[in-house]
Amino acid sequence: MSLFRPSLTFRYLAKHYIINFIALLLGLSLAFSIIDYFQHSEQLALSSNYKILYVYYMWQESLVLLYPLTLIFAVIMTKLTLVKSSNMVILHSFGYTKRQLFYPFLLVSISIYLIFTYLHTTQFSYAKDKAQLMLAKDGVDSYSLKDLFFLYEGTFVYAKNIDPISKKMKDLVLFRLKGNNLEYTMDAKEAYFTGEGWLAENIFIRKLIYDKGNLLRYETETRDKMLTLIGYEPKIIESIQEGKALNMSDSFRALELLEKQKLNTHKLRSTIYYKIIFPLFSIAMVLILFFKIPFHARYMNLALVLAISLGISFLVWGILFAFNQMGQNGVIPPELAIPLPISILWIYALSIFFNNKERV
Repeated sequence: MSLFRPSLTFRYLAKHYIINFIALLLGLSLAFSIIDYFQHSEQLALSSNYKILYVYYMWQESLVLLYPLTLIFAVIMTKLTLVKSSNMVILHSFGYTKRQLFYPFLLVSISIYLIFTYLHTTQFSYAKDKAQLMLAKDGVDSYSLKDLFFLYEGTFVYAKNIDPISKKMKDLVLFRLKGNNLEYTMDAKEAYFTGEGWLAENIFIRKLIYDKGNLLRYETETRDKMLTLIGYEPKIIESIQEGKALNMSDSFRALELLEKQKLNTHKLRSTIYYKIIFPLFSIAMVLILFFKIPFHARYMNLALVLAISLGISFLVWGILFAFNQMGQNGVIPPELAIPLPISILWIYALSIFFNNKERV
């Protein structure tokens, strides 16, 4: 058997796992999106097309939330079905080991993980923000960001309004403090994003001159144009100010920018870990449950095994989700919130894999 020409047994197990995964994911995600729609139906005083679009966006968001758990539910469902029908016993009687029977589940789960990780690099990541925008009373105007205040290279920045769609900024003010004294201010009526930074127009600069801490005078200067806020893309500003989602490529650019500005990055790091590392717990749980669920119906109470498997899955997911929330809120470092517990879970899963007897 090779990866490109898998055996009949490999295809048989992979097919059943994929079918169960798709059925469960579609069922759970559609239920999630429809329930959410009924919760917000009064706020969607729009045409039916907008309502369908809202359900579609929330369905996309639910796929991301639910696919790790669905990977686990699908392996439980597939394994119990094989055990109940005695197909698992038949496969073992042909000489297949647990490891050999696990490889189809491993390949499918890793492939699904990679697909969703790729989707996080696309507009797929912004589905929830698009749905929430449709709930806003002011509609398209809610795209605009108002009264923004942030830091850029030691300079305080205020912008009255930013339109992420047209990539324009109005009433931009930059000012720097030196000790307790105001060093300078820079005002621009308008600025637009060039792809590298923000090009401000019609700039008025006021420099304050001090002597022994006392203000003596100020000098003024006008400029037609000046490039500033290098690297501050509209989406990154929106995420910093409003907590909006970013896809993976934007997240890494934002992380590099915030680290350069020596700003707090714990929430952004936690978000990146959540998208890339957090779903890996599901593959570890797939491994653990596949090896721990008995291979023969005589050795187990089907209802009890199902209840325990689901209970453990929800418990592990809940603990890891709680750690993620603590990492985002800065209670603990993001590296301790997600990578560490999932690494421990993987160590346990791999110990089961390598210490398991080759044959049943």
